[in-house]
Amino acid sequence: MTFEEFKTIVTAEFPGITELQLERFRALDVLYREWNAKINVISRKDMDGIYGHHVLHSLCISSYWKRMSCPTEGVKVLDLGTGGGFPGIPLAILHPECSFTLCDSIGKKVKVAAGVAEALGLENVLTVNARAESLQENFDYVVSRAVTSLDNFYPWVKGKFSGSIFYLKGGDINEEISVLMEKQGLKKGSISTWRIDSWLYDDYFKEKFVIQIGNN
Repeated sequence: MTFEEFKTIVTAEFPGITELQLERFRALDVLYREWNAKINVISRKDMDGIYGHHVLHSLCISSYWKRMSCPTEGVKVLDLGTGGGFPGIPLAILHPECSFTLCDSIGKKVKVAAGVAEALGLENVLTVNARAESLQENFDYVVSRAVTSLDNFYPWVKGKFSGSIFYLKGGDINEEISVLMEKQGLKKGSISTWRIDSWLYDDYFKEKFVIQIGNN
Protein backbone atom coordinates (compact mmCIF):
# COMPACT_ATOMS: atom_id res chain seq x y z
CA MET A 1 0.00 0.00 0.00
CA THR A 2 1.36 3.42 -0.98
CA PHE A 3 1.05 6.49 1.20
CA GLU A 4 -1.48 7.97 -1.22
CA GLU A 5 -3.66 4.85 -0.93
CA PHE A 6 -3.35 5.03 2.84
CA LYS A 7 -4.24 8.74 2.78
CA THR A 8 -7.40 8.08 0.76
CA ILE A 9 -8.59 5.51 3.30
CA VAL A 10 -7.85 7.50 6.46
CA THR A 11 -9.22 10.81 5.20
CA ALA A 12 -12.49 9.04 4.36
CA GLU A 13 -12.64 7.26 7.73
CA PHE A 14 -11.40 10.20 9.83
CA PRO A 15 -12.57 13.36 8.03
CA GLY A 16 -11.24 15.63 10.77
CA ILE A 17 -7.63 14.57 10.15
CA THR A 18 -5.26 17.52 9.76
CA GLU A 19 -2.42 18.23 7.35
CA LEU A 20 0.05 17.99 10.25
CA GLN A 21 -1.20 14.52 11.08
CA LEU A 22 -0.97 13.43 7.45
CA GLU A 23 2.59 14.76 7.22
CA ARG A 24 3.52 12.83 10.34
CA PHE A 25 2.06 9.67 8.82
CA ARG A 26 3.99 10.38 5.62
CA ALA A 27 7.22 10.70 7.61
CA LEU A 28 6.85 7.24 9.14
CA ASP A 29 8.13 5.46 6.03
CA VAL A 30 11.48 7.24 6.01
CA LEU A 31 11.86 7.20 9.80
CA TYR A 32 11.28 3.47 10.12
CA ARG A 33 13.53 2.68 7.18
CA GLU A 34 16.32 4.66 8.84
CA TRP A 35 15.81 3.03 12.23
CA ASN A 36 15.26 -0.43 10.78
CA ALA A 37 18.67 -0.30 9.13
CA LYS A 38 20.15 -0.04 12.65
CA ILE A 39 17.67 -1.99 14.79
CA ASN A 40 15.37 -4.51 13.13
CA VAL A 41 11.81 -3.91 14.37
CA ILE A 42 9.98 -4.57 11.08
CA SER A 43 10.77 -7.50 8.80
CA ARG A 44 12.89 -5.98 6.03
CA LYS A 45 10.82 -7.70 3.36
CA ASP A 46 7.73 -6.08 4.91
CA MET A 47 8.97 -2.48 4.91
CA ASP A 48 7.06 -1.77 1.70
CA GLY A 49 3.93 -2.79 3.56
CA ILE A 50 4.38 -0.34 6.42
CA TYR A 51 1.24 1.68 5.65
CA GLY A 52 -1.08 -1.29 5.22
CA HIS A 53 0.36 -3.92 7.52
CA HIS A 54 1.47 -1.68 10.36
CA VAL A 55 0.10 1.88 10.33
CA LEU A 56 -3.41 1.19 9.02
CA HIS A 57 -3.65 -1.99 11.08
CA SER A 58 -2.87 0.09 14.18
CA LEU A 59 -5.57 2.61 13.27
CA CYS A 60 -8.18 -0.14 13.22
CA ILE A 61 -8.36 0.52 16.97
CA SER A 62 -9.27 4.15 16.20
CA SER A 63 -11.92 3.00 13.77
CA TYR A 64 -13.36 0.73 16.44
CA TRP A 65 -13.33 3.56 19.01
CA LYS A 66 -15.25 5.69 16.52
CA ARG A 67 -17.81 2.98 15.77
CA MET A 68 -18.37 2.21 19.45
CA SER A 69 -18.30 5.88 20.57
CA CYS A 70 -15.47 5.16 23.01
CA PRO A 71 -14.39 8.37 24.79
CA THR A 72 -10.88 9.57 23.98
CA GLU A 73 -10.60 13.07 25.46
CA GLY A 74 -7.95 13.05 28.18
CA VAL A 75 -7.68 9.26 28.08
CA LYS A 76 -4.46 7.59 29.28
CA VAL A 77 -3.47 4.67 27.06
CA LEU A 78 -0.88 1.95 27.69
CA ASP A 79 0.60 0.23 24.62
CA LEU A 80 2.13 -2.89 26.13
CA GLY A 81 4.64 -4.79 24.02
CA THR A 82 4.89 -1.84 21.64
CA GLY A 83 8.01 -3.10 19.87
CA GLY A 84 9.06 -0.27 17.58
CA GLY A 85 5.89 1.68 18.29
CA PHE A 86 2.85 -0.21 17.00
CA PRO A 87 0.02 0.43 17.54
CA GLY A 88 1.01 3.30 19.82
CA ILE A 89 2.75 5.70 17.41
CA PRO A 90 -0.01 5.76 14.76
CA LEU A 91 -2.65 6.09 17.48
CA ALA A 92 -0.75 8.95 19.10
CA ILE A 93 -0.56 10.79 15.78
CA LEU A 94 -4.31 10.49 15.25
CA HIS A 95 -5.28 11.16 18.88
CA PRO A 96 -3.42 14.18 20.29
CA GLU A 97 -6.19 14.38 22.91
CA CYS A 98 -4.89 11.13 24.49
CA SER A 99 -1.65 10.44 26.33
CA PHE A 100 0.21 7.26 25.41
CA THR A 101 2.73 5.20 27.37
CA LEU A 102 4.61 2.86 25.02
CA CYS A 103 6.13 0.03 27.02
CA ASP A 104 8.37 -2.87 26.01
CA SER A 105 10.80 -5.07 27.92
CA ILE A 106 13.35 -4.95 25.07
CA GLY A 107 15.37 -1.77 25.33
CA LYS A 108 16.52 -1.49 21.72
CA LYS A 109 12.91 -1.62 20.50
CA VAL A 110 11.90 1.12 22.93
CA LYS A 111 14.81 3.17 21.58
CA VAL A 112 13.27 3.02 18.10
CA ALA A 113 9.81 4.01 19.35
CA ALA A 114 11.31 6.90 21.34
CA GLY A 115 13.36 8.08 18.36
CA VAL A 116 10.37 8.05 16.03
CA ALA A 117 8.15 9.87 18.55
CA GLU A 118 10.82 12.52 19.11
CA ALA A 119 11.41 13.03 15.38
CA LEU A 120 7.66 13.52 14.87
CA GLY A 121 7.38 15.93 17.79
CA LEU A 122 4.76 13.79 19.55
CA GLU A 123 4.37 15.40 22.96
CA ASN A 124 1.68 12.92 24.00
CA VAL A 125 4.04 9.91 23.96
CA LEU A 126 6.14 8.53 26.82
CA THR A 127 8.33 5.47 26.19
CA VAL A 128 9.22 3.04 28.96
CA ASN A 129 11.65 0.12 28.98
CA ALA A 130 10.04 -2.17 31.55
CA ARG A 131 8.08 -5.32 32.15
CA ALA A 132 4.35 -5.00 32.69
CA GLU A 133 4.44 -6.08 36.32
CA SER A 134 6.74 -3.18 37.23
CA LEU A 135 4.32 -0.51 36.00
CA GLN A 136 2.71 1.39 38.88
CA GLU A 137 0.47 3.80 36.97
CA ASN A 138 -3.19 3.08 36.23
CA PHE A 139 -4.50 3.61 32.70
CA ASP A 140 -7.89 4.07 31.08
CA TYR A 141 -7.18 1.85 28.08
CA VAL A 142 -4.64 -0.81 27.16
CA VAL A 143 -3.79 -1.47 23.50
CA SER A 144 -1.58 -4.14 21.99
CA ARG A 145 -0.96 -6.06 18.81
CA ALA A 146 -0.79 -9.86 19.11
CA VAL A 147 2.01 -9.88 21.68
CA THR A 148 0.91 -13.25 23.07
CA SER A 149 -2.24 -15.28 23.67
CA LEU A 150 -5.07 -13.45 25.43
CA ASP A 151 -4.91 -15.63 28.55
CA ASN A 152 -1.20 -14.80 28.89
CA PHE A 153 -1.68 -11.09 28.21
CA TYR A 154 -4.61 -10.35 30.50
CA PRO A 155 -2.82 -11.09 33.83
CA TRP A 156 -0.02 -8.69 32.85
CA VAL A 157 -2.43 -5.75 32.83
CA LYS A 158 -5.08 -6.89 35.30
CA GLY A 159 -5.59 -4.15 37.86
CA LYS A 160 -3.74 -1.59 35.73
CA PHE A 161 -6.68 -0.26 33.68
CA SER A 162 -10.10 1.17 34.49
CA GLY A 163 -11.69 0.97 31.02
CA SER A 164 -10.91 -1.67 28.39
CA ILE A 165 -8.21 -3.58 26.57
CA PHE A 166 -8.24 -3.20 22.77
CA TYR A 167 -6.25 -6.07 21.30
CA LEU A 168 -5.37 -6.63 17.64
CA LYS A 169 -5.44 -10.35 16.93
CA GLY A 170 -5.82 -12.66 13.94
CA GLY A 171 -6.89 -16.21 13.25
CA ASP A 172 -9.38 -18.33 15.15
CA ILE A 173 -9.98 -16.21 18.22
CA ASN A 174 -12.94 -18.12 19.66
CA GLU A 175 -10.83 -20.75 21.41
CA GLU A 176 -8.54 -18.08 22.88
CA ILE A 177 -11.49 -16.11 24.18
CA SER A 178 -13.00 -19.24 25.74
CA VAL A 179 -9.73 -20.06 27.51
CA LEU A 180 -9.39 -16.46 28.70
CA MET A 181 -12.93 -16.41 30.11
CA GLU A 182 -12.44 -19.73 31.88
CA LYS A 183 -9.04 -18.91 33.39
CA GLN A 184 -9.87 -15.34 34.43
CA GLY A 185 -13.53 -15.76 35.28
CA LEU A 186 -14.60 -13.09 32.82
CA LYS A 187 -18.27 -12.58 32.06
CA LYS A 188 -19.38 -13.21 28.49
CA GLY A 189 -20.68 -9.66 28.10
CA SER A 190 -17.28 -8.16 28.95
CA ILE A 191 -15.72 -9.23 25.62
CA SER A 192 -16.60 -7.84 22.18
CA THR A 193 -15.03 -8.54 18.78
CA TRP A 194 -15.01 -6.61 15.51
CA ARG A 195 -13.96 -8.04 12.17
CA ILE A 196 -11.53 -5.63 10.53
CA ASP A 197 -12.43 -6.89 7.06
CA SER A 198 -15.90 -5.45 7.55
CA TRP A 199 -14.13 -2.11 6.98
CA LEU A 200 -10.96 -2.94 5.02
CA TYR A 201 -11.63 -5.32 2.13
CA ASP A 202 -8.07 -6.49 1.72
CA ASP A 203 -6.84 -10.08 1.94
CA TYR A 204 -4.33 -9.03 4.61
CA PHE A 205 -7.16 -8.15 6.99
CA LYS A 206 -9.14 -11.35 6.56
CA GLU A 207 -9.58 -13.11 9.90
CA LYS A 208 -8.17 -10.12 11.79
CA PHE A 209 -10.05 -8.58 14.69
CA VAL A 210 -10.16 -5.86 17.29
CA ILE A 211 -10.99 -7.57 20.58
CA GLN A 212 -12.33 -5.40 23.39
CA ILE A 213 -12.04 -6.77 26.92
CA GLY A 214 -13.80 -4.74 29.57
CA ASN A 215 -12.65 -4.36 33.15
CA ASN A 216 -14.43 -7.24 34.81
